[in-house]
Amino acid sequence: MKQDRKKQEFDETARDAAEHLLEQFWILRDEQPEVYQMVREREHALRTYFMDKLGFHLIVHRYFAKLEKIPAEPEDWMGIEVFKEVRDYSILCCLLAYLESKNVDEQFLLTDLCEELQSLYPDEEGLNWTHYEHRKSLVRVLQKTAELGVVKLVDGDITGFSYAESYEVLYEVPLVSRYFMRSYPKDFYLFNSKEELLEVEWIGSGENSGVRRRHRVYRQLILSPGMYASGSNDPDFLYLRNFRNRIVGDLEKHTDFQFELYRNTALLTMPERKARLTLFPDNKAIADITLQFAGYVRERQQKDEIPLQYDGSIYIMPVDYGKWIGDLKEHFGKGWSKQYREALVVETARDLLEYMVSWKMASQDKETGVISLRPLLVRIMGDYPEDYDEAGGLKS
Repeated sequence: MKQDRKKQEFDETARDAAEHLLEQFWILRDEQPEVYQMVREREHALRTYFMDKLGFHLIVHRYFAKLEKIPAEPEDWMGIEVFKEVRDYSILCCLLAYLESKNVDEQFLLTDLCEELQSLYPDEEGLNWTHYEHRKSLVRVLQKTAELGVVKLVDGDITGFSYAESYEVLYEVPLVSRYFMRSYPKDFYLFNSKEELLEVEWIGSGENSGVRRRHRVYRQLILSPGMYASGSNDPDFLYLRNFRNRIVGDLEKHTDFQFELYRNTALLTMPERKARLTLFPDNKAIADITLQFAGYVRERQQKDEIPLQYDGSIYIMPVDYGKWIGDLKEHFGKGWSKQYREALVVETARDLLEYMVSWKMASQDKETGVISLRPLLVRIMGDYPEDYDEAGGLKS
């Protein structure tokens, strides 16, 4: 009786397992047996919590555990980070179709896969393996799917295919490949847009039902760097304000996150860094520059009296943004990594904007090019210590 009661408790073991489920695509038993066992032992508590608060389905299979994490709304950063082209995603879909035609544990050669992908590929221009970029796309897809466990590398190294189309690699079809895709109530070709795919999640609940709003709010808090109000009467922000104490208590009980709510911004923070979580700032050199830019932006906004928008953002033109990055490099550049010390200002500006957009600290209008610097950007700022030497090191 005591053991059964423990399985239903959301204790430290359940919190630890929840973090793994949220951060990873899935947990393979053969690769992470201890984490998989934690999920199995707290399956009831985890399943109940994720369904109640986020509407997420927890799948615990004999060989893996997977939390199906569906966003409240799709965002640019939610793609596969290593994929560079739309072609990469198309090849991934074709690869999954190819794997469906194979038996579990059946082996296949790269040359056979390449031939089948050419026949499955939907674009009129097709795939041409004599083109370097097409080969690189397939390399990225196979490296990522091997990392996820969707295909199993038996012999060879796929990187060789980047340089020679005749390069051979041997793969195997693992059982878990059958569970990579989610199940939907109807065939894919019957959906006309990504919005229709997302709408399937809400079948059976009204647009403004309490359950649907709770799921939508929690999904944005858990999966996104932050939430912004769409206006003074944003219903999701009204929910956050009305149930703030309840949300704080719930998050403190079930996670290590801390909930912060401002006038037009809401976010979750982590008081201590955890290596397995994707947090800001990370170890990338561009993250350090972002922290310095945040302080610079706050100073410029106050000095130049740049007006704040309704959501706390400020708008600047691309030419002004470029000048700001030039000023930033002049002031801080000697302490930057070699990559950005030697990079052109325009290159640093581009990388910085991409990074800020990925963390919802900035956005850019596609038509006008106007850049919006958002409140999350100045949530934390960074500067060199007082004993930092302008030559690029600490004073003795």
